[in-house]
Amino acid sequence: MTETELGAFLKARRAGLTPRAVGLPELGGRRKVRGLRREEVAQLASISVDYYTRLEQGRVQASASVLATLARALRLDDDQKTYLYEVAGKTDALPRRRRAAQKVRPAMRRLLDQLATPAVVLGKRLDILAWNRSAAALYTDFAAVPVDRRNYVRVLFTHPQIRRMHLDWSHDARDAVAALRMRAAAEPDDPALALLVGDLSLQDEDFRTWWAEHRVTGAGYGTKRYHHPTAGDLTLDCDVWTSPDGSGQELMVLTAEPGSPSHDALRVLASWTAGARTG
Repeated sequence: MTETELGAFLKARRAGLTPRAVGLPELGGRRKVRGLRREEVAQLASISVDYYTRLEQGRVQASASVLATLARALRLDDDQKTYLYEVAGKTDALPRRRRAAQKVRPAMRRLLDQLATPAVVLGKRLDILAWNRSAAALYTDFAAVPVDRRNYVRVLFTHPQIRRMHLDWSHDARDAVAALRMRAAAEPDDPALALLVGDLSLQDEDFRTWWAEHRVTGAGYGTKRYHHPTAGDLTLDCDVWTSPDGSGQELMVLTAEPGSPSHDALRVLASWTAGARTG
């Protein structure tokens, strides 16, 4: 990114504002420029007109404190503020956003409930945000798992029933660690993710070893083999669909080839789901 991009962005933002929008008086007569004048932006940001002019012209670099005042003066939203710091080369000084609680979109919730096959919604750090009755019948009653423990990687390593039912546990668990490692790159300062990794590293030697491998995967499909205590052996195709809203949420769906023993076993599980709870 170059300083000329910073200047162009500042010009575009001040052109999109009116004095009234930022609390300045609108003097009579026709304005020569669209939006705010440089003098008005400088006044709002408490900097000199000369400094602001040189900033727009790319003749001086903005400090983090100046960027913060300009962001307020120009009424930038979070995305615009991020862009401002990026084009100024000051991403290390970008104020951290508060991480909002992950919520499942209503459309994702409806899709989940309408699927007869096991499905769960996974969050940014592979938290289990929602599940349908078939998933509860296959894995466990996730509603009985404390919310702060309701994470796909965590239960894979620490929930005895779920761990035992994976016939290829080492393969599946190592893949899950690699998927978590990939998500960690997008959320390097996430305290909840750091706590998850720290806990599992202390509790499980395999997790500690596989995390240290720095292996990553973004694979959205595969095959999983389970031994269910009642339904018996199942071989299921696992497909992961990413939500289009940019939330980082994913829908993991497990299906079986029609007419196969695993398909019949899923139908048996489905017949038991009347009393299962969704989440």
